[in-house]
Amino acid sequence: MLKTSTSYSQMQSAPAGTAKRRDSKLSRSAAGTAGAAGDRPIVARSSKTVQEQGRRRPREYSPNSRLNRNSPRAASSHSQGRDTFMMDSVTHFVGIDVSKDSFDTHIFESGALLPTSSDPQGRQQLLSALPAPGTCLIVVEATGGYERALVMDLVEAKHLVSVVNPRQIRAYANALGVKAKSDPIDAHVIARFAHDIKPRPQLHQSLAAQGQLDELVARRRQLVELRTAESNRRGIASSKTVRQSLQQSLDRIAKDLKKIDRAILDLVASRDDWQQRRQQLESVPGIGPVTAVTLIAELPELGQLNRQQIAALVGVAPFNRDSGHFHGQRKISGGRGTVRTVLYMAAMAALRSNPDIRTYARGLYERGKRGMVVLVACMRKLLVILNSMVRNGTTWSTRLVTA
Repeated sequence: MLKTSTSYSQMQSAPAGTAKRRDSKLSRSAAGTAGAAGDRPIVARSSKTVQEQGRRRPREYSPNSRLNRNSPRAASSHSQGRDTFMMDSVTHFVGIDVSKDSFDTHIFESGALLPTSSDPQGRQQLLSALPAPGTCLIVVEATGGYERALVMDLVEAKHLVSVVNPRQIRAYANALGVKAKSDPIDAHVIARFAHDIKPRPQLHQSLAAQGQLDELVARRRQLVELRTAESNRRGIASSKTVRQSLQQSLDRIAKDLKKIDRAILDLVASRDDWQQRRQQLESVPGIGPVTAVTLIAELPELGQLNRQQIAALVGVAPFNRDSGHFHGQRKISGGRGTVRTVLYMAAMAALRSNPDIRTYARGLYERGKRGMVVLVACMRKLLVILNSMVRNGTTWSTRLVTA
């Protein structure tokens, strides 16, 4: 295990053992259909495709194994978009429209509308007006952080809370023919969405710590992007004063990055489950500290969904584009762009250092697949391996290799 005194940005992942080469043919994962609730706002899309489904392997406990189509399947730890065992007790559906300074809450069954402020007093007023915990499903939109304190309060009060992508709500409103938009109207649409769709509630055990890690990882990404921009400006600046200013800015960014790195390492080390997961993820050749911590922060569903769902959630599952006699290229769409970014870099590293991924990619190249198609398939393959490892509690060195 790497000591926490090591700089976060300088650490390199160390493979734990060399993977044995398997004899079976590997093929790309089938397209997933269910995204998980709790999505962050969708960022960049990719138009790259992976074009065909492959055979599945008999069920094994290897991270690379797949369920055979003809063999009986074990029930997924998550249902398709909802948790029915939680929904049995739900009798009320609540939608909350979140803005910077206020909340508009609509209770679907009674039609009651409750406007409150977003400060602590307003949140307590809202909590006291809600039905009993466990009897209502509360849906809020992801608004870039304004909803975080409210969600924490609701989860601590034992309410069932689902954070959904605003694009889903807008698409649902359009499907209903609701063109007008105001805070009370949005709250009503969200409540009706909760009643009709019943998205999966949040499952975070420690939402406060998860939120802190999210913020730290996001801030680190912002600083890295700012460092790149400032470095590019310095490269083309001709004025001595401008170059000095840009250099001072770069020096400040470097200091801030060290502080953020230290805070990330300390926070991960403070929780045994996160520290264990980080070691688990970094045992895979190609997965470094930045990828591991990003997955912990921004993909808490890892290990809780099946392979189709996790691929769709991240945005590396190709979706069909067929109609009648037309068969279009399958394309990946939506998902969590920040997770895809680190998976892209991890897949590039895995092509050099991970024998399973390298063999898989070689097989795709031999079948005539294009470069980016192969790379996206390797990203998905790597994600499925990580998902299986976390679910089964194994590391790369201790995983069972199928014959």
